[in-house]
Amino acid sequence: MSTGISYGITFPFRDSFVGRYLDVSNTNEEEIRNSLVHLILTKKGTRYYLPDFGTRLYEYIFEPLDGPTFSDIEADIRESIGTYMPNLLVTNVTIEPASAGLEDKGYTVNEFKEREFKVPNISQLEHTAKIKIDYKVTNQAFESSDFVIINI
Repeated sequence: MSTGISYGITFPFRDSFVGRYLDVSNTNEEEIRNSLVHLILTKKGTRYYLPDFGTRLYEYIFEPLDGPTFSDIEADIRESIGTYMPNLLVTNVTIEPASAGLEDKGYTVNEFKEREFKVPNISQLEHTAKIKIDYKVTNQAFESSDFVIINI
């Protein structure tokens, strides 16, 4: 429901279809979601005068998709949100491989209970992590909850 109020430029940037140069968010919830995605996808050290703004997600792209890596990603996200968006209460951060459960193990078991090895189709799958952030907006004006899913 649009009230005619514009809150800010959407992120990622999109062209406007109503005569503006860029599309803008029309609701408070949309602006908070845009700001959260902007914070998470900004590489730490790239903003002038705010060198700690953002996360280090891009450093984890070629890291193993395991528990320690996921813990580091979650800690980094929680720290950035706590610093730059203190009105958000992060209720849950779920990190898992985007292809969880879809991997081809590289072998099958034949009728003789022997493993037959084959070339897996794993190279056709995405090797990314899916991050789901559940959050609650804690303001004195209103309280709402939402989530964001990001693939890295």
